[in-house]
Amino acid sequence: MADFQQHESIATLHRLSDRPVESFEADLFERSRRSPIALIIPALYSELGGPALGHIVDEIAKITYLDEIIIGIDRANAAEFAEAKQFFARLPQRTRLLWNDGPRLRDIDEQLADRVLAPAEPGKGRNVWYCLGYFLASGRCENVALHDADILTYDRGMLARLLYPILDPTFGYSFSKGYYYRASGDVSADGLGANGRMNGRVVRLLVTPLLRALRATIGEHHYLRYLDGFRYPLAGEFAMKLDMTRSIRIPSDWGLEIGVLSEVYRIYQGRRICQVDIADRYDHKHQELSVENANAGLHKMSRDIAKAIYRKLAIDGTVLGTETFRTVKAVYYRNALDLVSHYRNDASFNGFDFDLHAEETAVELFAAAIMEAGDEFLNDPMETPFIPNWSRVQSAVDGVLEQLYDAVELDNA
Repeated sequence: MADFQQHESIATLHRLSDRPVESFEADLFERSRRSPIALIIPALYSELGGPALGHIVDEIAKITYLDEIIIGIDRANAAEFAEAKQFFARLPQRTRLLWNDGPRLRDIDEQLADRVLAPAEPGKGRNVWYCLGYFLASGRCENVALHDADILTYDRGMLARLLYPILDPTFGYSFSKGYYYRASGDVSADGLGANGRMNGRVVRLLVTPLLRALRATIGEHHYLRYLDGFRYPLAGEFAMKLDMTRSIRIPSDWGLEIGVLSEVYRIYQGRRICQVDIADRYDHKHQELSVENANAGLHKMSRDIAKAIYRKLAIDGTVLGTETFRTVKAVYYRNALDLVSHYRNDASFNGFDFDLHAEETAVELFAAAIMEAGDEFLNDPMETPFIPNWSRVQSAVDGVLEQLYDAVELDNA
């Protein structure tokens, strides 16, 4: 059962009732006639054969209020891109695939790289950035939602709830962030939570205790309070209005979700922002902890996330040094271990499995990552992982959006 608590910084829209998805969709259909809606899905080619994407496509095919679907395909050769086009051909909506590794989009990427305007590294951030560019180039829609391609528990109600806050003209929101309860296993078949397992380690064991440690170390800060107001800040589901897509900067590393929230904070300072409960339970593929490899899995993700937070604090005038990070690490470690104890009890209360050793191993890795991120930040304070926004790119490269539009249309012909 949902609660009804409102955080001081972020408006929260709860699931206090079982309002039918058809009710949301009827309203969205009427509003979409005046304010069209697009959906972006960044995907890897390998996800076509995964357990989630086929069901996601079947659910999206039932939606009548979407005007355009934009799907970014990474790591695909020509034959695989042709297979991807066939895979998504059953969608009745206008659907365009971005072949990010194809010659046409690579040519545009090289042009931008010559002017130091292209994404610095491959990955989800680059994929999303080019999809947003096509969204602007297409010019068909005034609202856009984004979600991942690996959601095992997907249903079309997730998208309806995510979009509804920015489509209702009486709400006044321009950005909507999804949140949910992260779990896997058979948590509902017998009503006892049998074989269920808590997920969301990076939020539970890194982001939440890190924000608390930073607040204890450097003092109260509006940005930290803002981030702490999100129930699930690393959720990959968000929706926004057209005006934001022109000015938002997308990070190219694992700090994508935190970076997007930082950009929203920069533009709106907490106003016109909401978070919405979009699912009873959410599960998707899980990253490895990668204890031995600092450039993979949750090890790299945790460093990138910590650096994203440090950078934003520095931009706002907070002075950070080695002693600061040492103190933050010490405070974090104690807070995180206390949270592990709370989560263990919560899991036991609900009949869930709980691996205490794995949880504390994650805390130890995240504590090390907090210091590693601090060292990297201090050693390279000029690092700029944000990709330039599309307004700047348009100003620097005349006709770039038209080139992008034509390239995508030819690839989809």
